Amino acid sequence: MTGFARAEGGNDFCTWAWEAKSVNAKGLDVRLRLAGGFEALEAVVRERAKGRFRRGNLSLNLNVNWQRAGASYRLNAETLEQVLDALPTLRERLPDAPPVSIDGLLGVKGVMETVEEPLAEDDQAQVHADVLEGLEATLTALAEGRGKEGAQLTELVSGQLGAIETLCAAAEDLAAMRPDAIRARLEEQVAELAAAVPAIPEDRLAQEAALLMVKADVREELDRLAAHVEAARELIGTDGAVGRQFDFLCQEFNREANTLCSKSSDVALTRIGLELKTVIDQMREQVQNIE
Repeated sequence: MTGFARAEGGNDFCTWAWEAKSVNAKGLDVRLRLAGGFEALEAVVRERAKGRFRRGNLSLNLNVNWQRAGASYRLNAETLEQVLDALPTLRERLPDAPPVSIDGLLGVKGVMETVEEPLAEDDQAQVHADVLEGLEATLTALAEGRGKEGAQLTELVSGQLGAIETLCAAAEDLAAMRPDAIRARLEEQVAELAAAVPAIPEDRLAQEAALLMVKADVREELDRLAAHVEAARELIGTDGAVGRQFDFLCQEFNREANTLCSKSSDVALTRIGLELKTVIDQMREQVQNIE
């Protein structure tokens, strides 16, 4: 969701430049900084930005330079009066100073003001329309930049999903995952339990055996991980905003990997579970960039 775009334009009245910046965020936050006199466009600009994007901190800046001729000047009588009132005090403190000239008075900041004649209503509407056309070009360029980043993320996340599939397949192939190995380990643990506590009833031993069997079997977690991989690939091929769905899916990936590690009583399986968690964490970081 990161990107930058800039578009410039102009007409008979002014030139302008739009700048758009985008960084990662869970939702969409549009921040505007418009040139003076263009505040009326704020609602329209926000609506168009929200129509293009779903996630990201989006900053839009509009700079305008007017190039109209015929500006007039106006005397600010109030400011001039304040300057004249201060002159007697200045003469007392600076008796040797030359007399104040009219040029000097008019040169005091604020005495003379530049007055821009307002645009006619039709001309103002034309300026707004042209500036909004420039906004569309800027948003299009930003979307293209984010799209290129999205293509790279698609390739990266697809590779991470492939790594998860490979690790799950390796877990299924472990000798420790085979039913006979699970059964042998279970019989050994039950025998140790019976030797430690000879008076344990048969039904209690059966319960303990069932609990140990459930704990040792991680096939359910592997099946769910495979289902999550399939769901993630479907999201990758979906048009539209899928970032939040991917966030939730990564939480599910992480939950299954944690359960697999907690159930594991085999060093090799635990190692695979930790590698799964590493890949899932890496994928979760990249998913934050997906709209």
